[in-house]
Amino acid sequence: MSFSSEVKEELKTKTDTAKHCQIAEFAAMMAFGGHIHTDTNKKYTIVFVTENETVAAVFTELAAKIFGITENEIIKDGLQLIIRDEKYVKHILMTLKWLTDDNLNDAKRVFADPLIVQKDCCKRAFIKGAFLTAGSISDPNKFYHFEVVCDSNDDALQLQSMMTFFNLDAKITARKKNYIVYIKEGSHITDCLNVCGAYVSQMNLYNVMILKGMRNDVNRKVNCETANLNKTIEAAVKQIRDIEYIRDTVGLDYLKPTLRDVARLRLDNPDMNLKDIGELLDPPVGKSGVNHRLRKISETAQSLRGE
Repeated sequence: MSFSSEVKEELKTKTDTAKHCQIAEFAAMMAFGGHIHTDTNKKYTIVFVTENETVAAVFTELAAKIFGITENEIIKDGLQLIIRDEKYVKHILMTLKWLTDDNLNDAKRVFADPLIVQKDCCKRAFIKGAFLTAGSISDPNKFYHFEVVCDSNDDALQLQSMMTFFNLDAKITARKKNYIVYIKEGSHITDCLNVCGAYVSQMNLYNVMILKGMRNDVNRKVNCETANLNKTIEAAVKQIRDIEYIRDTVGLDYLKPTLRDVARLRLDNPDMNLKDIGELLDPPVGKSGVNHRLRKISETAQSLRGE
């Protein structure tokens, strides 16, 4: 099961007890997946379209809790859930502010009526319903991306405004004929899951972020140590080449005794670090002292090459 599906499965079990929050969540589901249809007899029906069984179950549960519609009164036609009873259709449309009086001819889709999302808890419920119906989250082990697909720029702006209310860094981009409200930052996605009430998924995402952070830290340290090791090896190779050049041209006796001792130790111990070389000298010399003498040897080699 994908991470996105896991989040929706968790949210399925998080039905709000307050009716105003249930209405806000249902309003979001209708805003993203609901349509008003008329048949040949000019009879109005509500059609909710979803490809997700979890979302269909949430829609059915909310319809029952808010409007008393039993599961048998909702017709399932493939990916569509259809409500035909006129009393339920009017009740739903009036509740969502899609209809202001009994005249169904005046019914018009409303994305989010301000009265429905007036309270903070109702804004949370609306964001939850929006994600359930039209949202997705990428696999956090690969990359961080949360999005909700909106029909229009106005819809996207309203949803973005609600998310910004909770300090979520939501942005908008156009994709084909749709507008996408998205979040890229992992920490803001965890905050969004918290807003929706998906606390288990939030902790799972936190754990992934922590593990990825630890792996990144280890990789950085390994890369840094590898780079330092490469520099040390390159320096040692250059030192040995300089010493061999002196040995093969004028002989190591050309060097001062203090330099000659370091040169011989370096040739005999090509993999040894400067600190250990210094401890083999008599008297012992510190790392900086050994480095200074090797630098003098390199300068001598350069001078000989110049001649």
